[in-house]
This record gives sequence, structure tokens and C-alpha cells, in this order.
Amino acid sequence: MPGLTKGHHQVRFSLLALAALLAGALTGCSAEKTRKAPSVPVTVATVQTRDMPHEIEATGTVEPQQTVQVLAQIGGTIERVAFREGDAVAANQVLFQLDARPFRAALDQARAVLARDRAQSVAAHREAERAQALREQGLIAAGEQETKQASAEALAATLRADSAMVANARLNLQYATIRAPISGRTGRIGAHVGDVVKASDIGNTLVTINQMHPVRVRFTVSQDALPSVLRGHGQHLAVIALTPDDSVAHTGQLVFVDNAVDAATGTLLLKGEFDNRGEAMWPGEFVRVRLMLGSDANAIVVPTVAITAGPAGSFVYVMGRDSTVSVRPVTVQRTREELSVIASGVQPGETIVTDGQIRLGPGSRVVVRQPKSSAAGGGGGSAAAAEAPGGRGGHSGGSTR
Repeated sequence: MPGLTKGHHQVRFSLLALAALLAGALTGCSAEKTRKAPSVPVTVATVQTRDMPHEIEATGTVEPQQTVQVLAQIGGTIERVAFREGDAVAANQVLFQLDARPFRAALDQARAVLARDRAQSVAAHREAERAQALREQGLIAAGEQETKQASAEALAATLRADSAMVANARLNLQYATIRAPISGRTGRIGAHVGDVVKASDIGNTLVTINQMHPVRVRFTVSQDALPSVLRGHGQHLAVIALTPDDSVAHTGQLVFVDNAVDAATGTLLLKGEFDNRGEAMWPGEFVRVRLMLGSDANAIVVPTVAITAGPAGSFVYVMGRDSTVSVRPVTVQRTREELSVIASGVQPGETIVTDGQIRLGPGSRVVVRQPKSSAAGGGGGSAAAAEAPGGRGGHSGGSTR
């Protein structure tokens, strides 16, 4: 039994020594691996200060200054259509001609009735004057004189009614020629030669005319932008409308701010007015809108690609003098094109990572590589240039820019 105990202790000592050697070897390998961990290649930029235009982006719809649905004001048969669909027309230009013969005949009849009643009125007025003179001489009774006077007054009233009938018949004859109430561009023709139209038939619009210049663009902004809009309203704020592919930009002016916020959507309706002399903007067209509210002087800006969205909010990786990075939470005020305005979190002159963040963590060592493309983020050619990351989510910054 004592021999077994001694052998047992020797085996146990040997196992412990082997375990210690293995642990030491593993620890040495781990330390060696840590010492030899490669630096992560990244692209960096320098935090800047610059004047940043303050603008709001939205989606807008072009609408005509005026839209008129042309209706017939009297019933009749269309005799002539004096324009083609899609034509530009001037105010008071002839569009349709109705058969005017019934209205001309009605005017002639009203004039004849007026002439007849005018002659009768003149005769009755003279009889009333003679009756007045005879009454003053006591040659006729007062009742007879009063009857003559009443007859003259009745015919005078009939004469006025006849004059109104003549004016109405003349107006109907004018309405037989349908003219453009405004200048603009015509749409689809709703009636053709030979069609019988009814007076003021809203269901049968003859043609719709849109005033093409100037035009307006309606768009909405969040109620959060209301203070900025109200501060600038009255200072001729510029509104820029861009086609969806940004190939064409039109400059106009803010002319309308609605008097209430839409409670259902929390948005405010605005309208910009554009000259549109060349008719490049078309009613119903969707455009991207930028409302220019001014400029922020000495704003702290970073490339938008440097900002990463995390569960706790937006952050950037700041590179230290020892080539290691630290995580820095930032508050993004707004974005414009490729730059974001930072309200807090970084200071001018600090170096931040713009590409390669997906491989980083707090304390990671990095090596700076040259970007594939450089866009100097403004005058001075600073390091705000950054290579666009591939497949990495960034911070959008919202619609206020």
C-alpha cells in the first residue's frame, strides 16, 4: 500500500507538470497571436467646420396657377371647333361656335316687342299729360285722370322689362360663341361638331384649360420645420424644383404657407411659384423640392458615410494618435448631399473613419489607406473626402438638410 501511494503521487505530479506546460504553451500562443493581430485598413477624414446651407427636402407636385373647365352657358348645337387638342390659347380666343340662328331670331323678336311697347308707352304718357291738364280745368273726373296715369306707368314698366329681354337675348347670342376665359394650354376636347350641348352641364366639360406660366409646386414639410419656415417667410425664400433624375433644376419663390398644420399627418402645406415661360414644368408632374432657409456659419461637418447607426443611436469611430479607434456617439442635426452637420460628439480637427467600420471595435488598431476616389467636401481641399462604403448601412439624417 505505501508503494502504491508513492507511485500514485508520482503519476499525479507528472500530469500536473504536463498540464502546466500545455497551459503555458497556449498562453504564449495566444499572446503571440494578440501581438501579431493585423491592423485594419481604413479610410479616414478630418472633422471640419464650414458654412452649410440650411434647406428642407420634400417631394412636390406641379399644379397650374389656374384651371378652368369650359362649359356651354346656353344649350345648342356645336357648329365649329376653332382649335386643336393641346393647343396653347389666349384669353378671349374663340374655342367653339354654336348654331347662332335661334339666338339671333330671339334677339330680333325681343327688339320688335321693345319697339312696340315703346310706341305704346309714348302714347300712354301723352294721354296721361292731357288728362292731367283737363283735370286741372275741371273737365274730367279725377278717377279718369288717375286711370290714364296708371296706364302710362304700367307701359313704362313693360318697356323696362322689354329692354331686359333684349339684353338677355343679346347675351345669349354672345354665348353662342364660346371663348377661352384664360390663357393656357388646352386638354382633351369633350364635344365635337354636331354635338348638342346643354347649359352649364358640369358632366360634359367641353375642354379644360391649364394656365402654364406661372405654375406652382405644392409640397409639405414636417411641423418640426414650422419655426424655420415662419422665420424666413416674407424674406423671399427660394424654392428649387428638380426633376426626379436631377437633370433639370428650376428656381422659384415661396408664395404660400398654409394657415394650419394638418392634424392627421403633422405636416404643413407650402407652395412655390415658378415662372415656367418655357413650359418645362408640367401640371401633375412630381418633382424633388428644396426649400432654402439660409445658411449655418461654422457648422461642424463630417462625411455622412462615417456615421453608423447602432442600437443606442448614431456613432463614429475616432482614430487616436496611437492608431487605435474609439467609439464616439454623435448627434446628427441634418444632412446635405454627402455631408452631415453634427450637433455634438466630435470636434473640428479630429480624425474619423469613413470606410472599414464593419471590421472595427473599440480599441482596434488601424492603418490608413488611400481612398479610391476623393471629393474634397468644399473649399480648402480638406480630408472630408471619403470612399463610399459597400453594403453598409449609414445614418440618413432625415429630410431636413
